[in-house]
Amino acid sequence: MTAFVPVLQVISRNRHLGAEQLRENLNYAEGVSNRRRGQVQCASENSWLQRRRKRRSLEKRSETKVAVCGGGSFGTAIAFLLANNGYPVQILVRKTWVRDEINVERRNPKYFTEFVLPDNVTATIDAEEALTDAKLIVHAVPVQQSRSFFEANTEYFPADAPVLCTSKGLEVTSLKFMCELLPELLPRTKSFAYLSGPSFAREMMDQLPTAVVVASDDVDLALRIADMMSSPFFKVFTSSDTIGVEVAGAVKNVIAIAAGICEGLGLGTNSMAALVTRGCSEMRRLALNMGASPITLSGLSGVGDTFLTCFGPLSRNRNVGVRLGKGETLDSILSSSRQVAEGVTTAEALVGMLLNQYNGVSQQDNKEINVYATRAAARYPILFGVRAILEGRITPQEGVEALLAMPPREEN
Repeated sequence: MTAFVPVLQVISRNRHLGAEQLRENLNYAEGVSNRRRGQVQCASENSWLQRRRKRRSLEKRSETKVAVCGGGSFGTAIAFLLANNGYPVQILVRKTWVRDEINVERRNPKYFTEFVLPDNVTATIDAEEALTDAKLIVHAVPVQQSRSFFEANTEYFPADAPVLCTSKGLEVTSLKFMCELLPELLPRTKSFAYLSGPSFAREMMDQLPTAVVVASDDVDLALRIADMMSSPFFKVFTSSDTIGVEVAGAVKNVIAIAAGICEGLGLGTNSMAALVTRGCSEMRRLALNMGASPITLSGLSGVGDTFLTCFGPLSRNRNVGVRLGKGETLDSILSSSRQVAEGVTTAEALVGMLLNQYNGVSQQDNKEINVYATRAAARYPILFGVRAILEGRITPQEGVEALLAMPPREEN
């Protein structure tokens, strides 16, 4: 009956018209009715196709195993994110009791204990078990522990499984960034990607809006990882500038220690803003010298992550700086901290790299050189100053005075 409604309406409304005009109007009404039925049918078919594609996508995701190496706060947050996106995730941890707690109680007993992990998250202490059949491997082991981890487990890494690195910094012994270290330590692995950006693990667990960048020489890989990780609250951008993302991710941790020192000394917001701005200038100078793109440094992995790490209350590196500024020793700070503040070792490695770059000074000779006596220190006074404070060669107050005593120069 509903199919005849438009026709009846036309006849009723056009009783005064002649037969020819009425026939034309009836033909028009019939066409409208057919188009409407076609639209409804098309919408129904599209809805069915969308449901089918979504179902197939979920089935495909359920067969795409992800291995997360490292059960720390960020490794747990990444596992939580990917599992909620439908991927089976296995976390490689070091302690049997952590493994058992995750597998039985569905909680990480060391981090975010109030969160119940999805059923498709499991844990193991066996690297071979974790890495076998993995389609994506997330490396969330601290930088300074990465070499020993890879040397012990490199044989288990599938050659065709890409590695996504979330660790930021330089290795102290080799003075290499992770984008230089991974291809060396995993020669069979064909492709790598690097995640960076303003992303506190706690806020990721709370599913608060977060945006990050994934960088890779393999553009298709970056896009695939972005698709895997994206969710209504987690936005993933892509980049091909791996060195820019890596340099920014390392330097921002040292700048955050400096910002924390400034806060701990009670120097106010003017000095804090100036310090962070000049720190970003040093980041830019170093990154551009290494071939990075300026766009990267003004993006999420550069300015974005720097702002978060310098001003965010959850920042480990900032909190180390605050406590240093208030007079605590570095040893007491580190001994009372559960989590790694990468900026402490990164400061040493960055200065070592810069001394090599500018003066040909070996890493073993670094401690014999006055912090402000080299060409590198004149171009990177904040990086060198933080390193001197961490080594106890100058006090936080002396570091500030040294910066203020520098002669006027053109801002660049």
